[in-house]
Amino acid sequence: MATQRDKAARLRELHQGQGLLVLPNAWDVASAKVIEAAGAAAIATSSAGVAFALGYPDGERISREEMLDMVRRIAAAVEVPVTADVEAGYGPDAEAAAATARGVLDAGAVGLNLEDADARGELLPLELHAARIRAARKVAGSAGVPLVINGRTDAMAAKALPAAERAAEAVRRANAWLEAGADCAFVPFVSDRDTIARLAREIRGPLNILGGPGAPSLTELKQLGVRRVSLGSAVARAAYGRARRATEEVLRSGTYQSIAEDAIPYADLQRLLGG
Repeated sequence: MATQRDKAARLRELHQGQGLLVLPNAWDVASAKVIEAAGAAAIATSSAGVAFALGYPDGERISREEMLDMVRRIAAAVEVPVTADVEAGYGPDAEAAAATARGVLDAGAVGLNLEDADARGELLPLELHAARIRAARKVAGSAGVPLVINGRTDAMAAKALPAAERAAEAVRRANAWLEAGADCAFVPFVSDRDTIARLAREIRGPLNILGGPGAPSLTELKQLGVRRVSLGSAVARAAYGRARRATEEVLRSGTYQSIAEDAIPYADLQRLLGG
C-alpha cells in the first residue's frame, strides 16, 4: 500500500510530463469512490461541494474541522492521491494557513488549494498571502511529506481591478505564490482562450484552470499550455440538479425517467463501498 509520502510524490509527478491532470472534484466518500472507479488518477475535494453536503453555503461558512473530517474520510476511502480544497485557509494570517496545512496532512491528503481572497471576495495583500504559502510549505517540510500546494488567485474576478488589468495581476500573484513555495498556480474564472494562453506563457509553473461548461475543451486547454484542470463544484451541482429533476418529475407526472437515466445500479455502489 502506498504511503502518504508516496502519494504526494505521485501527485507531484502528475503535474509534469506531457499529460493533462484532470480532477473531477469529490464532495463525499461515495462521489470519491465513483470518481476513482471511473479512472481518475487523483481526486480533488470541492470545498463548496463538501459545504453543500453538510448543509452550509460556500465561502468558509463550514468550520475547518468539519471540512477536514470529510477530507479524512475521502482520503481513507481511495487509493489515489487526494488534494484538499481548503478555501482561504480558515484564517487571515500565516498561522492559520499553517494550522490548515497541518490538518490536511493529518487527514491523509497530499495536496491543498489556498485562495488569496477573503470572504468578501477582496484580494489579500500579496505579501500576506505569500507568507501563508511559505507557512504551509514549512509545515510540509517539517512533516517530511512533499505536499503539493496549489496557489490560487482570484484576480480574474476581482471587482476592485479594472478588467483590463486582471490578467496581469493574476500573473503577478501566481508567480509570487510559486516563488513562495507553491507547486502549481490556480487561476479560476477565465475561459477566454487568448487570456488562458497568456497565463500559461507568463506564469512560471504549472497552470490550473477551472473546467466545465463555457470553458475550452480539455484538448484545447492542453494545447494552450494548461497542466491541470479541475471542475470545482460542477459535478456536485450536476448531481443535485439530477436529484431535483427526478423529484420534480415524480411529483408532477408520476413517472421515473429521470431516475433511470445514468443511475448507478445499487449493486455497483454497494460494491464500491465494500458491501
